Amino acid sequence: MPLDDPQAIARAFADAVNMTADEIDAWLETPESRKVGFRREGAAESVGHASGRRIAAILRTPEPERTAEDYAHMRKVVGFVRRHRAQEPANPVTSRWRWSLMNWGCDPLKDI
Repeated sequence: MPLDDPQAIARAFADAVNMTADEIDAWLETPESRKVGFRREGAAESVGHASGRRIAAILRTPEPERTAEDYAHMRKVVGFVRRHRAQEPANPVTSRWRWSLMNWGCDPLKDI
């Protein structure tokens, strides 16, 4: 994925994120969503949880209105999802692995 091609980034993001903004919002309200992810010292939420809120906002933003910061975050999301999908555990249904991916807008069970 070229780092400076917004269309390529948008395509990769669309491939990586398989949840709608509403699905992400609903997921982020669950206790499971809050149980996973790296939390910076003093932070109220994990990095992934904050990312999920940002992903939902990006999904609601028409492509022509997306900013360079949006595309930078979209690249980050694609990288996270690709790395973590490669680490699938034996039981993805109830795993923290799945919950973490869902914070990033990807429900791996949608592909099954």
